[in-house]
Amino acid sequence: MIVASLTIEITGWMGALLVLLAYFLLTTRRLDRGSRTYHVMNLAGGIGLAVNSVVNGAYPSGVVNVVWIAIATYGILRGIARP
Repeated sequence: MIVASLTIEITGWMGALLVLLAYFLLTTRRLDRGSRTYHVMNLAGGIGLAVNSVVNGAYPSGVVNVVWIAIATYGILRGIARP
């Protein structure tokens, strides 16, 4: 039980780190808003935060992160569809 709880916490913190890092890199112009890296970082971060939120019963946060995941997925798919 303790290992599972720790894993969920680490997952959440890694998700937060990825989302914040993606935003920082975008703001400092080290990533482009249309780059696959930016969207993948947001997707992975959103998944980590959503898992942590749902497991800990923070459903409003979980819903926000599911929407975050959908937006990141859209960004990735849109990038694939571009010639």
